Amino acid sequence: MTDGKLKIKTDNLNLFYSDIQALKNVTVDIREREVTALIGPSGCGKSTFIKTLNRMNDLVSSVRITGDVYLDDLNIYREYDIVDLRKRVGMVFQKPNPFPMSIYDNVAYGPRIHGVKSKSQLNEIVEESLKSAALWDEVKDRLKQNALGLSGGQQQRLCIARVLAVEPEVVLMDEPTSALDPISTLKIEDLIDELKEKYTIVIVTHNMQQAGRISDRTAFFLHGEVVEFDFTENIFSKPSDKRTEDYITGRFG
Repeated sequence: MTDGKLKIKTDNLNLFYSDIQALKNVTVDIREREVTALIGPSGCGKSTFIKTLNRMNDLVSSVRITGDVYLDDLNIYREYDIVDLRKRVGMVFQKPNPFPMSIYDNVAYGPRIHGVKSKSQLNEIVEESLKSAALWDEVKDRLKQNALGLSGGQQQRLCIARVLAVEPEVVLMDEPTSALDPISTLKIEDLIDELKEKYTIVIVTHNMQQAGRISDRTAFFLHGEVVEFDFTENIFSKPSDKRTEDYITGRFG
């Protein structure tokens, strides 16, 4: 695989919760239209790291961050308005979290906030986003029904459609299939494979088989540090660090 254009770069990123250091000198290059997987044992900093990429950690009062995060060569802490940043860098969480409103209104929510008022335009965005999330055929006849009536897997795809509706460039996914059954998980994995044609995707996963199946590159986190970051096939077939090999072969974690 050739190296694509650099989309996100972190440079000596450190994050502290009060006195506890959760990230230590994390330097990672995330390339455009690739899937980058973050693996490692629980509590190693994966979710903390992914949340720095759209400043979700800003919501935690005890957090202090040093180092830099760049999106398209601009520093996200100094050169981006946070609303614009979160439009460009969307987030899908571990547990599906649809709003308690209709399927249609869930998807139209973001575009409305960003000023889209035309009904025909909203209709088009809702249809396109649901199609992109491989959900349209299942819900097109019940768009006015409450989204909470959908199955778990459908709810997660609806949350992906909701992110896509504001036309992001990057989609962050924090263990998006951990609460889902195997069939729903497979649908989301197939979807991720399609979405990388248009989007840069960063996914936290506990499932190493999943990382192996869907990602182009993998970063292995341990105790808040990136031990190794390489093409996924290298990480899984010939890791350069003994700790990576021990984790992948199940010796710990």
